[in-house]
Amino acid sequence: MTATAENKPAVAEDLVTVTIDGIQVSVPKGTLVIRAAEQIGIDIPRFCDHPALEPAGACRQCLVDVATPGPDGSLRAFPKPQASCTMTVSEGMVVNTQHTSEAADRAQKGVMELLLVNHPLDCPVCDKGGECPLQNQALSHGRPETRFVDVKRTFEKPIALSSEILLDRERCILCQRCTRFSKEIAGDPFIDLQNRGAQQQIGTFDEDVLDFDGYGPVGIAAEDESGKAFSSYYSGNTVQICPVGALTSAAYRFRARPFDLVSSPGISEHDSSGSALRTDHRRGKILRRLADNDPVVNEDWISDKDRFAFAWQNQADRITRPLVRKDGELVEVSWPEAIAAAAAGLRAAAGLTGTPADKKAKGVGVLPGGRVTVEDHYAYQKFARAVLRTNDVDARHRAASDEEQSFLGAYVAGTTLDVTFADLEKAPAVLLAGFEPEDEGGVVFLRMFKARRRQQVFTIAPFASRGTQKLGATLIATAPGAEAGALASLTASEPAFAALQAEGAIIVVGERLASSPGAYTAAADLAQRTGAKLVWIPRRAGERGAVEAGALPGLLPGGRDAGKASARKAVAAAWGVEALPSARGRSVSGIVAAAAAKELDGLVLGGIEASDITADLLKAISVAKFTVSLEVRLTEVALAADVVLPVAPPSEKAGTFVNWEGRLRSFPVAIATDALSDHRVLDLLAREMGVTLGTSTVEAVHRELAALGAASDAERPSAPKASAAKSAKLKADQLILATWHHLIDEGALQDGEPHLAGTARVAVARVSPATAQRLGTDHSILTLTGVRRGSISLPLVVTEGMVDDVVWVPTKSSGSWVAQDLGLEPGDVVTVKAGVA
Repeated sequence: MTATAENKPAVAEDLVTVTIDGIQVSVPKGTLVIRAAEQIGIDIPRFCDHPALEPAGACRQCLVDVATPGPDGSLRAFPKPQASCTMTVSEGMVVNTQHTSEAADRAQKGVMELLLVNHPLDCPVCDKGGECPLQNQALSHGRPETRFVDVKRTFEKPIALSSEILLDRERCILCQRCTRFSKEIAGDPFIDLQNRGAQQQIGTFDEDVLDFDGYGPVGIAAEDESGKAFSSYYSGNTVQICPVGALTSAAYRFRARPFDLVSSPGISEHDSSGSALRTDHRRGKILRRLADNDPVVNEDWISDKDRFAFAWQNQADRITRPLVRKDGELVEVSWPEAIAAAAAGLRAAAGLTGTPADKKAKGVGVLPGGRVTVEDHYAYQKFARAVLRTNDVDARHRAASDEEQSFLGAYVAGTTLDVTFADLEKAPAVLLAGFEPEDEGGVVFLRMFKARRRQQVFTIAPFASRGTQKLGATLIATAPGAEAGALASLTASEPAFAALQAEGAIIVVGERLASSPGAYTAAADLAQRTGAKLVWIPRRAGERGAVEAGALPGLLPGGRDAGKASARKAVAAAWGVEALPSARGRSVSGIVAAAAAKELDGLVLGGIEASDITADLLKAISVAKFTVSLEVRLTEVALAADVVLPVAPPSEKAGTFVNWEGRLRSFPVAIATDALSDHRVLDLLAREMGVTLGTSTVEAVHRELAALGAASDAERPSAPKASAAKSAKLKADQLILATWHHLIDEGALQDGEPHLAGTARVAVARVSPATAQRLGTDHSILTLTGVRRGSISLPLVVTEGMVDDVVWVPTKSSGSWVAQDLGLEPGDVVTVKAGVA
């Protein structure tokens, strides 16, 4: 499946020796003076410098005296102090910083004085106060008193660069960190310097932006719809790297002081990258989240979703006590009463009461959420198999298939760090299939954008999205459901095939390929034919952990095939049970359909949203005899259940996410409460039902997973061998549906943050020019109708280069909830009707 790189001898670095403040140090050629100083513990003040950004020399605060050897070998000093953040070292260079040079010290103090000339004295009310580099360096490297007696320049403030990012222009010191980040790291050149001299300031490219008093939603192409609003999925990083209080977030502005906050490390619960976070909280409430530096995963950056989408954990509908349905109403009860009621109902539904009624029992299906931890997933699947005696457990609340399950067991489970972020960044070529890095990968996109100048990217998709355009990707235009044919058609004569033959090339497949028969089979075959590495990147944080833990109907922990007796025997022995269920398990859609058809008597639901599933989950709950919901908030699913057991959100529990690399991303408790993790609640429930589950602690689960280990080749499922589906014959009013989630949409984990919601992209329906011509060129609205009673009506946008006979809409954006309103998946046929707004 993969190409193995040969071990190559390390190449000796070309070192140069410099002297800084009398200390000799040897550093690689090309090292900046300011970095060489850092290596020997010498601190040089700076504002514009950032290790992840290109040098700019904008603030001039890092001035130092420099002398270099001349042709005759004698030292020749530069006539003026030089910016150490832009000058690279050379052999024999002598540098004197503010510690050993009066001229450098005087220059730095002069620059600081100039920076403070127009800077407001509002530290007591500034959000940056207490953690401000300008504040700190003014104290350590500035003059004790100001000589400026004139009136300071002022601006109206704040300017809304977006609904989330606010700009106080008078605080800006023009370091250009924000503009450089936007261009170099995120690929969103929407803010830049305007005007000159004392009037120079940060703004958008539109010259009228300074009169802009609101926020326009983001448009449909590489520039925003209004031509004014700063637009980026990663804009919050500009707030964090701003060295003053010029950029602030609407969510945190005037909320707290840094010294009021308690900081805890954490891991994002949103996407499968496992980005490192710092959670700042006060009196049991999260006030902000920041990117934590992690060089091997997210480096210095996180997405705005990771940064701002945390308010969902403390909404008014938070469940704090167990609920049991009595006389048709959910009422609060004690934990012992709730556990007893849940155990009794599940015994009856699973046929475990020891009475003649057990013969009529039809079993229980278990649906854990896609964003719970690996410990929770392990507990859910073990509870299903060891307690309820069923393989009806599935964490894939999306399009899913048996082919995908075989692919995950054969190629993904247990393959820790076969492909990493570093591999993805270094890859000479990357092929994307069923995966949009900007919308579905978070910081995956940033790593690929970082490599854009040296990396060829190909994408199998219905059109070139904004994200893939920024990557300079070559589009292989493909209708949803036809990905298998597109992958199979890549042969030696195709540029993509030749690129993938280069050492280190990678094929990235996403979870949406599950709705395309034969696609995973074709991707694995292409990897074998080219020697490229193959990696699966799902969208949600818990997906990879679910695979490793065995929370799929046909997979046991470690990638073992639940259909193989040897695999079941090995797991049963490890668990100390006589045997595991051998009956074939059902997927999410199968479980929901079975419950709705009275083929299952009970359901156990953990953090699942009815609006994410094409099948009618609420109907299934109403038909099932008994439903238990483990939930953080009182959702519509919880309101329909018979017993509701409150569980802890990520900030109130310890646990581990497994990111798409297979890397364990553990996090501690940030806010200590009495809320229980899912695995702890299931352990209590199992005890009440007479079974020792052994999942009461994180450590206990880790011991079991370590003891089980990865499956042997004999225990794994066979590699998938599915065929491509035949193309559907479309009627005049039908198109093929293409859809994926925008990174920022109306998912439940983004509730409670209106400022972030304001940065979401406008929902539109995209079709090709030929398809638009067929529908009628005078139409501006497209209405889609699926198998449910609902419909979706969106503005019609004609997209160049898009494959014909396909319509794309976002999966869960405002006005476009595909699963709930249409009941369809990517590749399904949808009925359309064009109209005029």
